[in-house]
Amino acid sequence: MTDQGSADAQPAGHEVDRSDRLVILASSVGTVIEWYDFYLYGALAVIISSQFFSGVNETTGYIFALMAFAAGFAVRPFGALLFGRLGDLWGRKNTFLVTMLLMGLSTFVVGLLPSYAAIGLAAPMILVAMRLIQGLALGGEYGGAATYVAEHAPHGKRGLYTSFIQITATAGLLLSLVVIMGVRFAVGEAAFLDWGWRVPFLVSILLLGVSMWIRLKLAESPAFARMKAEGRGSTAPLKDSFARWPNLKLVLIALVGLTAGQAVVWYTGQFYALFFLEKTLKVDAGLTNMMVAIALLLATPFFVFWGWLSDKVGRKPIILTGCLVAALTYFPLFHALTDAANPQLAAATAASPVTVHADPADCNLQFDPIGKTVFNQSCDLAKSYLAKAGVTYVNVAAPAGAVAEVRIGDVVVPSFRGETLPTVEFRARQTAWNASLGAALATAGYPAKADSARVNKPVVVGILFLLVFYVTMVYGPIAAALVEMFPTNIRYTSMSLPYHIGNGWFGGFLPTTAFAMVAATGNIYYGLWYPVVVALVTAVVGFLLLKEGKDVDIHA
Repeated sequence: MTDQGSADAQPAGHEVDRSDRLVILASSVGTVIEWYDFYLYGALAVIISSQFFSGVNETTGYIFALMAFAAGFAVRPFGALLFGRLGDLWGRKNTFLVTMLLMGLSTFVVGLLPSYAAIGLAAPMILVAMRLIQGLALGGEYGGAATYVAEHAPHGKRGLYTSFIQITATAGLLLSLVVIMGVRFAVGEAAFLDWGWRVPFLVSILLLGVSMWIRLKLAESPAFARMKAEGRGSTAPLKDSFARWPNLKLVLIALVGLTAGQAVVWYTGQFYALFFLEKTLKVDAGLTNMMVAIALLLATPFFVFWGWLSDKVGRKPIILTGCLVAALTYFPLFHALTDAANPQLAAATAASPVTVHADPADCNLQFDPIGKTVFNQSCDLAKSYLAKAGVTYVNVAAPAGAVAEVRIGDVVVPSFRGETLPTVEFRARQTAWNASLGAALATAGYPAKADSARVNKPVVVGILFLLVFYVTMVYGPIAAALVEMFPTNIRYTSMSLPYHIGNGWFGGFLPTTAFAMVAATGNIYYGLWYPVVVALVTAVVGFLLLKEGKDVDIHA
């Protein structure tokens, strides 16, 4: 951690005035646009699945879409290394001009990309390539913006100033949802599903022009400029950050004791909740986006509140308390979300629980990398239908060789052995069996989709608000906390890597991991164990090892 300093430890001759605040605001606005570009994909994952992965089965296609979403997160740590090094050598301003350009152009290309039906496998391959470029760019963006703003902020207000950077991620998500809803309303649902979904991606080229214009007006960070003038810059930021144990230890503490828990809380509150409503609870996509957008609007001011409060009481107690409270309340909150968003599903689950009785040897992991495998064993047929229907079920082992059966309360729907049937006969039998199972579920009260008129919208928005409120606690002070852990000459590199491993890997893979956990167990809430465990680990490690840094001199 940087050396302790006094309240007046500022760069020589530098006074924070109105022009500095305008520079900080301009930096934040640019970052909003980057997050907008990045999160468009997440908000449109279901449509992306149908457009670019239509050559595989529905379940595999959706998993592929989530994996492509996660691919952008997978490379973020590498972007952090690449652009972090450049930022510590070349400067904060120049580096995030490059990241902005890469992000905007790759997003625009997605809007022009032909579908799977038009160009086959080339479509998902190009899509994933664009996601990788986005991930690299975003990996270099956050560390630069957070470092840049913190190095402009006066002592005692770093939490407040950097909290505006923390708003940008939520603001970017909110902007993407607003644009999506606006285009949906303007062109209609049918046209939106056909071609209208491309418009939010194409609009990004205009936003790119505005953002580049804003960023070209920025001055270099005063701390970086002073460091360069005094000849204190690092000539090997990667080596100094990660090959020297005192700094590497801080990097590891920052990852496990701060960013991992912050990341899973962030993505549970702002992305997994959206996926859960739309994919699992079958709530209309437009209504889901609207309710999430309202919750984001209501909660966003708390990013600034927690940033401001962290200047008074410290970053550590606020972030770690947020992780702990989130972990302890996720399960009851998501159960309540089901009751409010799809009461018919909740009632049917309670009144007529579903069990799948099958020989475990008859059940396969239903993930097909090339989308050509036919899952035709009796257990697979049952679980495949229930997974697509969003129905919770319990696995019960049956005797070896037994044909699987689905039990809905007292009703038994036997499956069939499809592996011995010719293809044409199998397809016909599967269609008939799906219809019979669907009818049995409908009779038991299981809805094909949530009835929008019966969604308790105020309660859903309230739950979503609380989930995002947790996000504001853990995310509002995080930039200041990370900046304060590392010296100026390697700050961009050192803080970027733990942030992007935490958010890129622990957070970015959360939707895919949680969805896979749900599909494997049949329990729609089982995926919550992932963020709960990670958040608890961060709370314990952070309380034990993390040092408070609100009073350090970051210009040392």
